[in-house]
Amino acid sequence: MSIKMDARQLYLQVIDEIKRGIEIGKYKEKEKLPSEFQLSKHLGVSRATLREALRILEEDNVVTRRHGVGTFVNPKPIFSSGIEQLNSVTYMIEQSGRKAGSQYLTTELLEPTEDDRERFAPKDIQKLAKIERIRTADKKPVVFCIDKIPAGLVPIDELHKNDSLFKLMEAYTGTYISYAVTYIEPIGYHDRIYEILNCDPEESLLLLKQMHYTEEDEPVLYSANYFRSDVFSFHVLRKRL
Repeated sequence: MSIKMDARQLYLQVIDEIKRGIEIGKYKEKEKLPSEFQLSKHLGVSRATLREALRILEEDNVVTRRHGVGTFVNPKPIFSSGIEQLNSVTYMIEQSGRKAGSQYLTTELLEPTEDDRERFAPKDIQKLAKIERIRTADKKPVVFCIDKIPAGLVPIDELHKNDSLFKLMEAYTGTYISYAVTYIEPIGYHDRIYEILNCDPEESLLLLKQMHYTEEDEPVLYSANYFRSDVFSFHVLRKRL
């Protein structure tokens, strides 16, 4: 097979051809692509052209290249959203057509650390409820959540009855979260979290650190959410000023 009849640059043709192969199931998720020699011969292009195409596909998170092993097809995320929208994890999972659930690991009242006091300033925090949960989609673990909430904003003994802290906070105290300041970090291997989420050691996680505020700019919830990157992807709409 040759793709040289197309007028576009060859590496762009190779990208489209590999993506097409993934879509029709020729190249399956989590499985290794044919070797560079086999692919370049099959597509009728040089290995340099193929490598450029694979480099771009890896940047787009379509494939992962493992040195000395080969190139693997990444699973397609089940949920993709603009991060400009503030939605609960429950909403994100349900929007993907899955059933959202929670497994509570720990729930405890703690003395706030200095970092906690700075995060919730100028609010004077005496006690914080720290909640560790596994969020599930169709009973499969997809997000590990650590939430910190000033004591009294949610009923600790009611947590297991509601998957959404947003909704529980609104129902219990009328506190409505209006916006959040978010920081995103890629996370490599972490023994505990990878075991909890049943991740492949080669996969990465997306950590979203978020401080949530009411319309009156009152800080009411700090979250550190570890998303499986094979399940979730986020994008940002940027406008030119």
